[in-house]
Amino acid sequence: MNLAQTLARIARADPRRPALYEGDQLRSDYGRLADRVARLAAALLAGGLERGDRVAIFMRNHPSYLEVLYAAWWAGLAVVPVNAKLHVREAQWILDHAQARWAFVTADVGAGLAAPDRTIDAAGPEYETLLAASPAPLAGRAPDDLAWLFYTSGTTGKPKGVMLTHRNLMTMGLAYFVDVDPIEPGDAIVYGAPMSHGAGLYAVPHVMAGARHVVPASGGFDPAELFELAHRVGRLTMFAAPTIVRRLVDHAESTGADCGGFKTIVYGGAPMYVADIERAIRVMGQRFVQIYGQGESPMVITALARSHLADTGHPRHVQRLASVGVAQTPVAVRVAGADGTPLPAGEVGEVLVRGDTVMAGYWRDAQASAAALRDGWLFTGDMGSLDDDGFLTLKDRSKDVLISGGSNIYPREVEEVLLLAPAVAEAAVIGAPDPEWGEIVVAFVVPRPGMQIVTAELDALCLEHIGRFKRPKRYEIVASLPKNNYGKVLKRALREQIARPAQ
Repeated sequence: MNLAQTLARIARADPRRPALYEGDQLRSDYGRLADRVARLAAALLAGGLERGDRVAIFMRNHPSYLEVLYAAWWAGLAVVPVNAKLHVREAQWILDHAQARWAFVTADVGAGLAAPDRTIDAAGPEYETLLAASPAPLAGRAPDDLAWLFYTSGTTGKPKGVMLTHRNLMTMGLAYFVDVDPIEPGDAIVYGAPMSHGAGLYAVPHVMAGARHVVPASGGFDPAELFELAHRVGRLTMFAAPTIVRRLVDHAESTGADCGGFKTIVYGGAPMYVADIERAIRVMGQRFVQIYGQGESPMVITALARSHLADTGHPRHVQRLASVGVAQTPVAVRVAGADGTPLPAGEVGEVLVRGDTVMAGYWRDAQASAAALRDGWLFTGDMGSLDDDGFLTLKDRSKDVLISGGSNIYPREVEEVLLLAPAVAEAAVIGAPDPEWGEIVVAFVVPRPGMQIVTAELDALCLEHIGRFKRPKRYEIVASLPKNNYGKVLKRALREQIARPAQ
């Protein structure tokens, strides 16, 4: 079971099928893409790499990214994609921890990165010289061999390396067709989010289907560019964190841009609030699907299908919009207490998942692996509840739950209410230490352009919708919220901010 076999299959059956675009310009059909991949695989092996070795990728989104991914797998190696927003010292730590021997970089992000054997600029002439090698045969791999070493964001301490196998990623790819979105050969996946993480994983099902792969000429996210690509290339699918969805919707609403070139927008990676997805559907139409996954079970825990989002007549439609959907086909999901015992519907506990997409463990960290993988279940660290229909609603990460006066408060509940205020563009809730209550609720709120936030109105809104004890005791009105490269709010940074003494 080698993931690269899916590329070889399409290349043999339909070599002239369009495969890889830079902007709206076709760079490779599937025959040429497979040939370049096989030649690059041969160069990797000729350079002394052996099956199971790791190859790091520290690049902005670039057409060569897809070639390096599949060449490593073709040669029987594993990839270590590294977040292009990291400092080179942070990337170097990951490369060293992963014991990667080669690294592929783009000079704009990877200058100074030093792999033990060789560091290649994948956008430079040296890369093209590697393709002079004769094509290598496809390496055989076992289902449980390492394919992708995914490093977590490391918001608390050093990142951990999640070991994803060929079986994990093959199952993930197949689940996409069943639970997320069918893919036709004429469809196109556009990489507007980092290929080192969620967006890059979408290559797997789209190669399986022989779809088109589009790397924006900018190498990143630009709403105007993506709408232009949707018009020129057509039938675009993309992965977007809620922050990115909001920017797409803002662009569509402010410019009146035609949304017809977008086939599917899959959102996930951070909380999507009900008000935001309702607005997105109102402006851009029924082209949204939600997935909930983790690096430890990539793309596959639950899904909220297009049909669920469109079923406005359902009596629990709003509650379903606030959920992350139902368990995907290859996994079992439960909500459990601290000992792993399942909890009844409606009760809040930790989300557990079991199935063939769950990681093999953490690289060189047996203690963390044992803590996360117990009795066949992955303990996700996310808190949530299941309803009687099997829809999972996430509350927060277990570390983000705050306790005030002995009562648990889930920040997302409060954030959902604050976002009902017309003047509030974004909200993030955290707990602050308090000698009387243990913790108090602190809300950071970002005003919409040209509008003013009145905290008394927010208080009234909270008292109308949630228990009095959940109402924020303190509001911080800020111009923006700190976020990582994937649009997740960095609540640790907010906690540090309120812990600093006043100047």
